[in-house]
Amino acid sequence: MARSDINETSLEMLHEITDWEGLFDGAYSIRQDGTCADLHSTDTIRIVPKTDNPGIDIYIAAGKKKDTVYIPACVTKSGVDDVVYNDFHVQSGADVIIVAGCGVHTTDDEGARHNGIHRFFLEPDSHVLYKEKHIGTGIGKGLRVIDPVTEVELQEGAYLEMDTQQLAGVDKTVRATKAKLLKDAKLVIRESILTDDDNVAETDFEVVMEGEDSSVDLISRSVAKGESRQAYHSHIIGNCRCTGHSECDAILVGNGKVDASPALYAGNLDAALIHEAAIGKIAGEQIIKLQTLGLTEEEAEEKIIEGFLTGVE
Repeated sequence: MARSDINETSLEMLHEITDWEGLFDGAYSIRQDGTCADLHSTDTIRIVPKTDNPGIDIYIAAGKKKDTVYIPACVTKSGVDDVVYNDFHVQSGADVIIVAGCGVHTTDDEGARHNGIHRFFLEPDSHVLYKEKHIGTGIGKGLRVIDPVTEVELQEGAYLEMDTQQLAGVDKTVRATKAKLLKDAKLVIRESILTDDDNVAETDFEVVMEGEDSSVDLISRSVAKGESRQAYHSHIIGNCRCTGHSECDAILVGNGKVDASPALYAGNLDAALIHEAAIGKIAGEQIIKLQTLGLTEEEAEEKIIEGFLTGVE
């Protein structure tokens, strides 16, 4: 498949999940309906198709600063069940931005699914910013399902920051993340999730800190509208001198429901761990304040939700 085979639905979703304007500057792999639509490597980022599973290996050279690689995936029709295995091999001292993201589009009563299994292997003192957006589109009644699985290994001094967003239209998702941190490694995860109608979303984090002075910061913001249901589970395990923080904030709109279950395990006297969870509705005075500025009640609600999910309040 060549770039000329990228269909209109994919182009629209690429714009939503990666700000695509017809061209990626640097290394990229574009996946459409379970196959590679286009792929390009550079001198410092090598993308190699796997031979044992669907997916790619991404090799990021040592010492390169502020490079970018794009790996979006689009499912553009019902009946597709796309499973892909992507491994990131980040060498010592590398500094890279990874732009992922997935869109699932249904066309009839049959569902469609994308299951992206990503593994990150960060060598000492490497630095990665991972950005991912998910969206569901289409007028078909089939379920739009996205089930990302993420596995992380951070060696000494490595840093991984993950910024993940579920925008709208995803009927069902289970987001599972497991991470292991060695000495001085740091993991930061910021997720935002929007559900509506009868959508279901589940987040499961498990982070094990094995190295002295490692740290993790998990921040989840979600909005459950309509009849949707969400569940947030986090388990931070500190087996050494380390710091861990988990924060889950959720807003309920209509009959939305959220279950937040953060858990901590300290296996060392010097493990400093904390969790926070808050669930509530939009305050009436916030709506009234925005209405005095000329917004309708509906516009005010949407403005508050947008600010909450992006962390701008």
